[in-house]
Amino acid sequence: MPVTSSNSSVKRWPTPEEVLTALREWAKARVATRPELIALGYFGSHARGDTGFGSDLDIVAIVKESDRPRLERNRDWPYERLPVPADLLVYTAEEWQRLHQHGGRFARMLNDETVWVVGSAP
Repeated sequence: MPVTSSNSSVKRWPTPEEVLTALREWAKARVATRPELIALGYFGSHARGDTGFGSDLDIVAIVKESDRPRLERNRDWPYERLPVPADLLVYTAEEWQRLHQHGGRFARMLNDETVWVVGSAP
């Protein structure tokens, strides 16, 4: 989130380096607490290197399996302490394979852009 300088009222957005350092630390903690985690990465403006003030962080995780619906899985991942707003997509390995088998623009973008912090796509 925007941070106020210690001696000014000017707001400053965290740098891409600060965001990615925080993501790597967060990812290490997920490895320790999520044995089902296969891979975790980021895509979007941070992966492309074209972030700006207000850029969010797009994260994708691949897990072995889950008994929760895909759109509810991110509720179990405490990512609200990252320094910028984040969107987290959590796919099972089977869903990830299906997504890429069917192709489409989103699947191609994930394939081309995702920078893996933990593991790699199955």
